[in-house]
Amino acid sequence: MNNPAIPYKIYLHEHEMPGQWYNMRADMQKKPAPLLNPGTKQPMTLEELSGVFCTELARQELDEATPYVDIPEEILKFYKMYRPSPLVRAYCLEEKLKTPANIYYKFEGNNTSGSHKLNSAIAQAYYAKKQGLKGVTTETGAGQWGTALSMACSYFDLDCRVYMVKVSYEQKPFRREVMRTYGASVTPSPSDTTAIGRKILQEHPGTTGSLGCAISEAVEAATTTEGYRYVLGSVLNQVLLHQSIIGLETKAALDKYGIVPDMIIGCAGGGSNLGGLIAPFMGEKLRGEKDYRFIAVEPASCPSFTRGKFAYDFCDTGNVCPLAKMYTLGSGFIPSANHAGGLRYHGMSSVLSQLYHDGYMEARAVEQNAVFEAAEQFARVEGILPAPESAHAIRAAIDEAIKCKETGEAKTIVFGLTGTGYFDMVAYQKYNDGAMSDFIPTDKDLEPGFASLPDLD
Repeated sequence: MNNPAIPYKIYLHEHEMPGQWYNMRADMQKKPAPLLNPGTKQPMTLEELSGVFCTELARQELDEATPYVDIPEEILKFYKMYRPSPLVRAYCLEEKLKTPANIYYKFEGNNTSGSHKLNSAIAQAYYAKKQGLKGVTTETGAGQWGTALSMACSYFDLDCRVYMVKVSYEQKPFRREVMRTYGASVTPSPSDTTAIGRKILQEHPGTTGSLGCAISEAVEAATTTEGYRYVLGSVLNQVLLHQSIIGLETKAALDKYGIVPDMIIGCAGGGSNLGGLIAPFMGEKLRGEKDYRFIAVEPASCPSFTRGKFAYDFCDTGNVCPLAKMYTLGSGFIPSANHAGGLRYHGMSSVLSQLYHDGYMEARAVEQNAVFEAAEQFARVEGILPAPESAHAIRAAIDEAIKCKETGEAKTIVFGLTGTGYFDMVAYQKYNDGAMSDFIPTDKDLEPGFASLPDLD
């Protein structure tokens, strides 16, 4: 079973770590539609975006021509504390499944934040510090992004204000305390500390919140506080750019041993991990150099790709953020409180949405119990307790490996293990107690969200 030529873990040396990020948009023939000003419905300008984001991040957001962007030395220095991250051959999982498939996973949980989110958090904190800002505001779902940003802000001595989706705030107190340990203030969203939060609470009493709600509050806090800007952990072009470090390292590690993947699988919420993992491989596909299967895996309870509409929509519930063209369930959609993972966003990255719409990748939705079944199976043989988000990708990887067993094909599968699940034990407890439900919204449940889509005619 084991090939002695390929180790369990493929590590790149420090000097082999990429020194540039890769911008997929530069190789896309059909570019993602531009962000629109919510007031004028015209494409957002650099000046307008700079009122919400750091100026350099706004430039990265709008740049669809530059394929490679140099990573500043200070960010590279920070990266080297936990990068390059390992690419692991899942030999034990292969043996357990008795599959001829070769399974690899890129492990992004080897830092205190426990996830890939730190790759973009440190970049966004760096540009905020360089601009001379006092601090930043943000939202967080399961808490991984908030944890990562609090670490990054602590490193650069910036104030960090986090609005955490209320259901996660209550279910994941230890993640919240890690943020506070790094100096961040954490507010359950929706809250009564912002005008938008109070409005949402009035319209939806007792709501458990959503990322769309938390984004609205964070943007309001940033734009009404001098010396602050808003930062986001997923969805945006700039975030996919920073996260491309994942895919660039993955490709370098595979190339080192002459391994060519047949399929690349990632969990999909807003798109940061998936976009980062597939970036250089998608670049090859876009340029016609190679072909791969790309599989986005999302929760059946928040099915943006598989049941959403490809349309312009607000990025937040309060309708104060720019409009983005994406696969969306509507900014008014709020996932069920039974949803146990952080893949709670109502929409999907405009870049990934365009690629999906143009047929460059596929998507599937999976139910919670099947996801946690895969998570526990993986934990028992590979020794890592995966985050619920990552477990969506594990589910699909196992399913594809079983198909290989049935057909006898020895395909090479690569998936992203975005982080660890040690702060997600409430969800694991529910699964182990048989109390986890497979909530799938009906078409009627989705109607209010779709009704909230803006009319641009």
